[in-house]
Amino acid sequence: MGRLLRPRGNPGARLRELLQGPDPVLAPGAYDALSARLVEEAGFPCVYMTGFGSSASLLGQPDVGLLGMAEMVDNAHRIAAAVEVPVIADADTGYGGPINVVRTVREYERAGVAAIHLEDQVMPKRCGHLEGKQVVPYQEMVARLRAAVDARGSSDLVLIARTDARATEGLESALDRARRYHEAGADVLFIEAPQDEGEVEAVAAAFPDVPLLFNWAEGGRTPPIEYERLRQLGFKLVIFPISALLAATEAIRQVLATIRADGTPRAALTDLPSFKQFTELVGLSEVQELEARYAAEDG
Repeated sequence: MGRLLRPRGNPGARLRELLQGPDPVLAPGAYDALSARLVEEAGFPCVYMTGFGSSASLLGQPDVGLLGMAEMVDNAHRIAAAVEVPVIADADTGYGGPINVVRTVREYERAGVAAIHLEDQVMPKRCGHLEGKQVVPYQEMVARLRAAVDARGSSDLVLIARTDARATEGLESALDRARRYHEAGADVLFIEAPQDEGEVEAVAAAFPDVPLLFNWAEGGRTPPIEYERLRQLGFKLVIFPISALLAATEAIRQVLATIRADGTPRAALTDLPSFKQFTELVGLSEVQELEARYAAEDG
C-alpha cells in the first residue's frame, strides 16, 4: 500500500516509544511539506515543524507572533500528511487563555501531529532567541497546561512545556517554572535559551527523570553542543529548527545568481536534483500506479 492510502496510525504513541530509547531523538526543522519529506528521506525518526521557519516561509517575516493558530495548524496538517514519521509542532503560547488552548490542542490533534510545545510567553510572542521577550506569571502557564491535558483526545499526544524565563528572570526561575509545568501535566520540558554549557548541565541535573528537549538553535543564544555530550546529559529530544531553512535560502540565492549572471540555470544544474529525482521525491510514481489501478477497474 502506498503513502497516499496507508493508515496514519498513532503518531503520539510512536513518538513516546522513541523517547523511551537510550539515545536522543533528532528532529530537524521543517517549514513546509516538501522540507518535511526531505527530513524523512534523510532517515530521521521524526520531524519538527518550526514556527520560525513557518513564519519565514508563509509570510517572509520574522517569528514575532504574526501567524495565528489557524495558519499554524494548517501548516502542521500539510506537514503531517506529507510524512509517515511523527511530527512535533510549535504551538506558540496556545494563542490565548486556557479556553483558547483547549481549541488549539484539539485542532493540532486533528491535524495529525504527535506532539506540540506550548510556551509561557505573553502574546504576541517572539522567537526564543530574540530580544524583547516577556513571560506570563507561572500560574497562567500552569492553567494553559492543565487545559491542554484535559483537552487532548488521546493521552498519547505528547505535551511539551517550554519556558522562556531564562532571559527575563534567570535560570533558577526557569527551572522552578519547569518543575511546576511538569507537575501540571507536561510530558517533556523545554527550557529555552540557556546561555552556556554550564547552564545546559544545570538543566539536565535538575530533571534527571524527566524527558528534556534541547533546542540546537543555529546561531542562537545557546552554545553549540556536541551530540555525544547531549546524550551523556540525558536529553531525550533535540530539535534543529532552521538548518534546512538556512540551507534552502543559500541554495536558492546561488541558483538565482547563476540565472541572473548567465541568463539560464544551466551552469547550476549539475548540483541540483534531476527532474525525475524530484518527481520521485514528491510521489509521482505512486500517483501513476493509482491512476493505472483505478483506470483498470473502470474498464
